[in-house]
Amino acid sequence: MASYRPIMRDYKPATARRQPRSRWLLWFVAGLGLPLVTVALLSPGSNEAPPLAPAASVVSVDAVPESTAVSTDIAEPEVRPAYSTEIPPLVAAPEPEYAKTVLTVRPGDSLDRLFRRNNLSVADLTIILRDELARDHLRVVKPGDQIVVRHHEGDIKQLRREIDAFRSLQVDSTGEGFTVGMLEHKITKKRRIAEGRIKSSLYMAGADAGVSDRVIMNLAGIFAWDIDFILDIRTGDEFRVIVEELYRDGKRIAEGEILAAEFTNQGEVFRAIRYETSAGQASYFTPDGRNMRKAFLRAPLSFSRISSNFNPNRRHPVLNTIRAHKGVDYAAPHGTPIKAAGDGKIIFRGVKGGYGNTVILQHGGNITTLYAHMSNFDKKARNGTRVKQGQVIGYVGQTGLASGPHLHYEYRKNGAHLNPRTVKLPNASPIDASLKADFLRAAAPLIDQLNYSPLVLVSAADAGNNESTLFAGNPDAQGK
Repeated sequence: MASYRPIMRDYKPATARRQPRSRWLLWFVAGLGLPLVTVALLSPGSNEAPPLAPAASVVSVDAVPESTAVSTDIAEPEVRPAYSTEIPPLVAAPEPEYAKTVLTVRPGDSLDRLFRRNNLSVADLTIILRDELARDHLRVVKPGDQIVVRHHEGDIKQLRREIDAFRSLQVDSTGEGFTVGMLEHKITKKRRIAEGRIKSSLYMAGADAGVSDRVIMNLAGIFAWDIDFILDIRTGDEFRVIVEELYRDGKRIAEGEILAAEFTNQGEVFRAIRYETSAGQASYFTPDGRNMRKAFLRAPLSFSRISSNFNPNRRHPVLNTIRAHKGVDYAAPHGTPIKAAGDGKIIFRGVKGGYGNTVILQHGGNITTLYAHMSNFDKKARNGTRVKQGQVIGYVGQTGLASGPHLHYEYRKNGAHLNPRTVKLPNASPIDASLKADFLRAAAPLIDQLNYSPLVLVSAADAGNNESTLFAGNPDAQGK
């Protein structure tokens, strides 16, 4: 039974009075209304039929009592549950989990062979390789390369190959084909100071400082015009470098460039600062803007030892006679690359008596250099062609009058022979005057950082959009 709640009033309504009615009028209205309702329902202008009243709402007129009292107790309206009008958000169906296969290239492998060995669709590979970008970066694979493939029962859904530390090729299935693009990795750059003292060798000192052989090689290259790293290095020599390191997803992935370096050789201090122009050309300069690069290399190859120095009174090892040795002999393994000591033009390439296979370069300032006893010439180093400093022109051998594989190297100025190891080498051009102010501005913080103790952590300025943090010592010991 429904509950009732009295309306709080201090009065009662009057009893309703029954209005007189005439039965003929009631029947007349009922008889007239039924046809009208029928006409309204069948009217062509009506789009919808009106809802029919419930049967319980039809009340007989005769059933109405002559006198009806209205109760002061009104039933409480039925409380219905409230419904939210907000539409719940649709939840996307989870993407299917595809199988992941890492293809590691073995000697003699091709992409076709890799796909067949791993039961991957060769037909999909054929379609992918129709794209020029994919073809350029997938056509050549080397042992050790890795390609990550996501697939469903062999059908390719995604393929990714890392091109370098900054980019990866990515191929995605669209259901009707494939899209190919280059994925750019977010790289963070950090700077680190490393220093070492030579006890046995430069490479061991570098390893103790936590830097790679590549950094040590670059360090030697920076100071190669001032320091002979074969003959001039002594126990107790010291170095300090600021190295840029590359991080991706919090992991160190590569070592970047040496931004600044200092080398103390037999008490003499050398410093170099890297400077890159807006055109992307980078070189190393002294703190006051002089070029670290000289017009000539002190030694045109990586050698094991000097087998014979410049000596006007040397006894020839083959002829056993006193014959002036007008150059320096660098002993090196057969086939060691020989580089041009400076920019110049090849004015002779061929066999030259006891020199054997020989190349002579003409440089500016009436300077010539000679390279003898080569096993072979480089294909690009032809007679009359111009070469750049450091360009390979031939390979170590023992042609002509030579008792073993080595390079005989001569340096002449105005036709006179000079000792290549002691001659004062002309400098390369200093930094352009229009760039010097910008160079000094960029060099100042790097010089300050070289002056700091490596045990102190120092903040460095941001490099572009990348984070740039300076820290000291071995990165593994720093927790990266």
